[in-house]
Amino acid sequence: MAQTVSVIVGSEDRIRLAAILGDRNRPLKHVQRVNIILLSAEWLPVLEVAR
Repeated sequence: MAQTVSVIVGSEDRIRLAAILGDRNRPLKHVQRVNIILLSAEWLPVLEVAR
């Protein structure tokens, strides 16, 4: 059965995560994880986040 997970990200954390997302010197795995966190914080369905 599918599980629902909600991630709550504050505005300061969102700014820091967006900076990581835009940093081209970060390892790809960090950028991918940040992208998952930000998409999950926007309450997107899991299948949408997985794309």
